[in-house]
Amino acid sequence: MSPTLPGITKVLVANRGEIALRVMRACRELGLGTVAVYSDIDARAPHVRYADEAYHIGGAVSAESYLVAEKILAVAKQSGADAIHPGYGFLSENATFAQQVQDAGLIWVGPNPYAITIMGSKTESRQKMESAGVPTVPGVSTAIPTAEEALEIAETIGYPVMLKAAAGGGGKGMREVTCAEELPEAFHRAHSEAVNAFGNGDIYMEKRVVKPRHVEVQVMADAHGNVVHVFERDCSIQRRHQKVVEEAPCPVIRPEVRDAMTKVAVQAAHAVNYVGAGTVEFLLGDDQSFYFLEMNTRLQVEHPITEMITGFDLVHEQLRVAAGLPLSVQQSDLQIHGHALECRVYAEDATNNWAPSPGKIAQYSEPSGAWVRVDSGVLEGDEVSVYYDPMIAKLIVWGRDREAAIGRLRRALSEYRVQGIQTTIPFFQALLDDPEFLSSEYDTGFLTPAKMEALAPQPNHLAVAELAALIAQFETDLNTKPPSQPQATSKWKWSYR
Repeated sequence: MSPTLPGITKVLVANRGEIALRVMRACRELGLGTVAVYSDIDARAPHVRYADEAYHIGGAVSAESYLVAEKILAVAKQSGADAIHPGYGFLSENATFAQQVQDAGLIWVGPNPYAITIMGSKTESRQKMESAGVPTVPGVSTAIPTAEEALEIAETIGYPVMLKAAAGGGGKGMREVTCAEELPEAFHRAHSEAVNAFGNGDIYMEKRVVKPRHVEVQVMADAHGNVVHVFERDCSIQRRHQKVVEEAPCPVIRPEVRDAMTKVAVQAAHAVNYVGAGTVEFLLGDDQSFYFLEMNTRLQVEHPITEMITGFDLVHEQLRVAAGLPLSVQQSDLQIHGHALECRVYAEDATNNWAPSPGKIAQYSEPSGAWVRVDSGVLEGDEVSVYYDPMIAKLIVWGRDREAAIGRLRRALSEYRVQGIQTTIPFFQALLDDPEFLSSEYDTGFLTPAKMEALAPQPNHLAVAELAALIAQFETDLNTKPPSQPQATSKWKWSYR
């Protein structure tokens, strides 16, 4: 198949695992060549085996490989790639890297460095959104220099408040404060954690929204000034501020609130001259009020559920707009059909305080069937490393409504087979029987320590006892001599001896 995108014939995917495979599959569908990069321990990873070309870029530690811009740019030059897709994580939201790609004469499959810079700062993005008329949580959008000043601000906006790191995310440098007595220590801890995580200790403050849901709007924009939204996703099921389960559309949002929220998301994209796929994240209060939280200037982990309910391929569109083409759809072309859910399957042991579970995957069999999608980055026999994120796959299902989607997810989880490592699959099975989840009565605080303990799988003592009995019987059979003159017993019965 001949290339269909002007200026792009070969794409270097500067990532690994399931997202690298996801992007490469889209490239192959569009007739584009693919280039993989890999670290020492990823030499035989699925994304390396799938790509048309693959190049070694360094040691297992990401700081020696996937985070080294110079090595990736050198591979692009050596391979003849004309575009770089960063996936998510690693260098995907690094404005300096995006600029280096463009300066090298390559096509960057992502937003311009300006948008990445502005939206990458919690304080600058808040200021930008305020000037654009986007509703923000009451608070301050500039760094707070001292705990004393933080106390004065908190008294003004009222408790509870959230202290947040200006330079980061993922829950780092974030503290909830419910009263003045807690604030000084929380401020110093947030500052210290932000310095360690991001090299920047700036802290700002927002009003704590009561029982919020984390709802994000997918946007797509081209270089011709066109922006569309692709509806919303609910990402409120979180553990330590990390998303665990996502669904689309949000099961509780009112139609008029959806209309207002998606309109604001498009407005936010226009404010920074956005190009490509992005996500505008909001807090949705229990009174259906909503406030801008942040913008992710990349493809999201949970993008498949949006694709499932709309039939709109976000990676195809990323590549189209990166090549300079206008959007292939208008807003009226996009509609919600049914409901979709996604589980992030992690190599973690829920019975052992969610500790990572690295090791060799002895057995791996994915579920299948109608409206079931698995985006995975592993195969049977692969080794799960301690060096990277423990997510090994994403399980995505679609149903005509939320109840049907949950039923399909239950079935798919029951078909999943992973041995050799522990995974979060049993946790998801328990979650799907939780009354609060089933009734959609949850918020970002749903997974409390008590809830996590209740949903954590319990050791299956009966199964262990049955296995022990089978082993004992097998050993007994091995030590039993066959009769000297077997009568009606087939000789095949003793063949294992």
